[in-house]
Amino acid sequence: MLVLGIETSCDETAAAVLSSDKCILSNIVLSQIEEHQPYGGVVPEIAARSHLDHIDRIIKEAMSEAGVTFSQLDGIAVTSGPGLIGGVLVGVMSAKAIAMAHNLPFIAVNHLEGHALTARLSEKISFPYLLLLVSGGHCQLLAVEGIGKYSLYGKTRDDAVGEAFDKSAKMLGIPYPGGPNLEIEAAKGNPDRFPLPRPMFGKPHCDFSFSGLKTAVRVSVEKLPDGPLNVADRADLAASFQHAAADVLADRCKQAITRFKQDYGENRTLVVGGGVASNKHIRATLTNLCETQGMKFAAPPIHLCTDNAAMIAWAGLERLKLGLTDSLDTAARPRWPLESLKE
Repeated sequence: MLVLGIETSCDETAAAVLSSDKCILSNIVLSQIEEHQPYGGVVPEIAARSHLDHIDRIIKEAMSEAGVTFSQLDGIAVTSGPGLIGGVLVGVMSAKAIAMAHNLPFIAVNHLEGHALTARLSEKISFPYLLLLVSGGHCQLLAVEGIGKYSLYGKTRDDAVGEAFDKSAKMLGIPYPGGPNLEIEAAKGNPDRFPLPRPMFGKPHCDFSFSGLKTAVRVSVEKLPDGPLNVADRADLAASFQHAAADVLADRCKQAITRFKQDYGENRTLVVGGGVASNKHIRATLTNLCETQGMKFAAPPIHLCTDNAAMIAWAGLERLKLGLTDSLDTAARPRWPLESLKE
């Protein structure tokens, strides 16, 4: 089976062709970093217009690189939410047009399910597994029982961890995109210099909170001499923030692992997905946690953690194999909780 995947939920215009034997025939991603850089973050209207300008070319490029025609496809999968609605609409309407013109099955993919299932593309992972989903807009722990079967264990009560990375980076004068650039700065710094808090650490539930940590970064900056941060201050604060965030994630995962083992038994897997899953320090921290908790650890390759269309094509293939397709009147959705999905 061959599926074309399309992703336009934020600031990447992407298309990919994937086979059911997990072969990525193409995976084209056009970043909008330069367009949003002057504003220090993603501007929804600019993102939507860029998707509209480039989507046809990106799809054509993905099909050409894969060496297939539309008649050889078995389905069209597209991010139908959640995300910036202008961009989501561009992808959905493009996918519907192709599906209608070539009489192909249409699969409306939840963007978060794309992240949730990506590790199954790169590794052999069976259900159920525990999922830590971490990105700029989401921070959740869920039990994944199967396609469309998600039980929410905990979520952030304020900021997502990716948002905390981005906003902390901005306060430190680290250029956009904040999260990846903060990780680079943190590698140069001393993580013990600034005693930043670990919100929710040790609490008997699986929820997160990052607003207090973000505020502590601001307070630490304000206590330093006026003017731009020097190189050492910036690196040390970045490292202190990154270590604090990783400690919080590990502590919340530890709490979730206890609950997950009670629900599903031993010898299971913790999967991390989403853009923040590309952070190497966080991956290392979670790997160490799993070693102490008797859990396997799995994460997609770093290039498949950030938004891409291969993960959407894979989620579409997983659903298509079960006969789960959608009608062409399926609406794009700015919000779409993962735990609300049905098979």
